[in-house]
Amino acid sequence: MAVGESKKEVINNIINAANEGRLNDKVEVDDAVFTREERKRVLGKFVKHRRSLSYIYKNFIARRAVDIATDLINKDTEVIGLENIQGFKGGAIATSNHFHPFDTTIVRYGLKKAGRHKMFIVSQDTNLLMKGIFRFFTNYADTIPISPDKDYMNRHFHRTLNRLLVKKREVVLIYTEQEMWYNYRKPRTPKRGAYFYAAKFNVPVLSFFTEIIDIQNSGKEDAEFDNVKYRLHVLPLIYPDPNLNERDNSVLMMQKDYEQKKEAYEKAYGKKLDYKFEFGDIAGLKKSVYDNVVK
Repeated sequence: MAVGESKKEVINNIINAANEGRLNDKVEVDDAVFTREERKRVLGKFVKHRRSLSYIYKNFIARRAVDIATDLINKDTEVIGLENIQGFKGGAIATSNHFHPFDTTIVRYGLKKAGRHKMFIVSQDTNLLMKGIFRFFTNYADTIPISPDKDYMNRHFHRTLNRLLVKKREVVLIYTEQEMWYNYRKPRTPKRGAYFYAAKFNVPVLSFFTEIIDIQNSGKEDAEFDNVKYRLHVLPLIYPDPNLNERDNSVLMMQKDYEQKKEAYEKAYGKKLDYKFEFGDIAGLKKSVYDNVVK
């Protein structure tokens, strides 16, 4: 669903999924769907195009545009806990709660504050077919498609992560909650994939949690949502244990990351984390819209 369209159906999907404990379910509507043949064709084209001069040129433009957008979107964003990653220069996998199409800029903003000016983003392969300007950025702004296609994952995805994390010592953002839940405040239970790769390539996890703060009467509200601003919590680095195997390491890192985000949520909002939905769980949502959805 495009930014700016009505979110009532999405809100209803979030409420139902949260109450039923389906914390990694897709709630957005109208996302692209691939057949097996379409997926192979789109991924093949993407992999081939990344070696072209055209890609290099468009990637340069996309990076500059994203840098500008990052500063504009986050002009009111506060970053706390920066000392946890200040001076860290190695390769790492970053994780954060996923609640908005632009929330990658919040993590990028925190990294820039720490002196890291480049970030790669793992994104679902269907996002390569997003509409309008979003399609340009999902194809050229340092994104790495993730896919159910095993051949692509075992060859191209694995090779790309190895090059970025180990050889170039870059930061790669992976959303462990799997799906975006629009303006949802709570950290959701993670999937293990990001931590598997952190353990496999022996790199730490940069753990982030974004707090969403309502701003009423800002003059920027729409019919369904008040405006919001962000506070990025930079949490302690999580390193693999050299005495554990890859699987045990990935499980332990996943548990530590979730616990850090849970603690950050409870400190930020002053209440225990549970997933029974209540008004306020979706930031900025107007009470009249909520009442209309749940009636």
